[in-house]
Amino acid sequence: MIRYRASWVVPISGSPIRDGWVTVDGGRVLALGQRRAAPASDERDLGDVVLMPGLVNAHTHLELSYLRDAVPPSSSFVGWVRSVMAARRQWPAPAASVILQSVGSAIEEAAACGTALVGDISNTLVTFGPLARSSLAAIVFNEVIRFNGADAASVVEQASRQLEELLPTDLVRTSLAAHAPYSVAPLVFREIRRAVDRDPLARCSVHLSESVEEVEFLRTGQGPWRAMLEELGSWDPSWVPPCVSPVQYLDDSGFLDERVLAVHGVQMTSSDLARLAARRTTLVTCPRSNGYTGAGAPPLEAFYASGVRVAVGTDSLASAPSLNVFDELAAMRALAPDVPASALLDSATRQGARALGFESEFGSIEPGKRARLLAVSVPPGTDDVEEYLLGGVRPDEIGWV
Repeated sequence: MIRYRASWVVPISGSPIRDGWVTVDGGRVLALGQRRAAPASDERDLGDVVLMPGLVNAHTHLELSYLRDAVPPSSSFVGWVRSVMAARRQWPAPAASVILQSVGSAIEEAAACGTALVGDISNTLVTFGPLARSSLAAIVFNEVIRFNGADAASVVEQASRQLEELLPTDLVRTSLAAHAPYSVAPLVFREIRRAVDRDPLARCSVHLSESVEEVEFLRTGQGPWRAMLEELGSWDPSWVPPCVSPVQYLDDSGFLDERVLAVHGVQMTSSDLARLAARRTTLVTCPRSNGYTGAGAPPLEAFYASGVRVAVGTDSLASAPSLNVFDELAAMRALAPDVPASALLDSATRQGARALGFESEFGSIEPGKRARLLAVSVPPGTDDVEEYLLGGVRPDEIGWV
């Protein structure tokens, strides 16, 4: 057992504690509080640091890390997707060693930036092994993309079998994800929902209301997504546009609930946000990626005002300059100057852990939870420590306790 003293303890579950301490025993938090007397004999003074829980990156694509700096920014989301496809064609069959090396480097980067838990979207499941051998906890989502739903049951069954071949651990779990309403057929959404419902603890992810092109496609059945589906030979002529927003479409189909992570939400209306809040669905925001891909700036202040649960993701290194969630928080503060700092930090920790089903292990400093704690350097005399953490924290200012 050891007691760590720090100039600040930010437990997330409560107010910041000046001159605080956290007692750890067997890798778990035993107690925390404010120092009021002489140091205990077993106390380790960490100095001028903020002691806080490890961060949660609730949405990323680690297997795309080999495309870092390979895809330029775009003014339109579909244009950016086309650039991704072109970049991947330049690597028609990238060596497994190249992809794995990039995944390994990305995992190391995430940990160095203070991340304890990730929600990783995969199309190949190549990230499962490296994550299982790493210090990170994770859900690896096997993402299903199939707009023509004629063989919906077999498509989802195959994706589920691929997960069954893996050996999940206490800290690295697996589940299914649906890509997006413009790339997944209604019947495929239904089969994914059925598969997820077989495990009451399973989580599911979906890109939702990310771009204006997605909204147009769901309302009219036309636009750039229709053109791309036809080009790829994936168009289903029997599909009928629901003529509603992407959120209403999935809500009316019974897909949304508290175990779903709805990612991006850049184009969500107040009505859409109210639906998510009512379903207790978590909205995962990735503002740096949204700006890079041409999706636009997410209406963060509207997110928080609606009462919807908000978590934070970096998205992939194909659309974000780093996997540093602190950098994401700095971007969020710039977009939402009136949202309380405590709410933004809660999104990057406790809300992400809850959304991924790890709320009993990560996301806050509370007795019984894992002691995956960060010590972030802070200038002496800092008063508003929560606001300080939103100003951008470099990896060299972060240490694991």
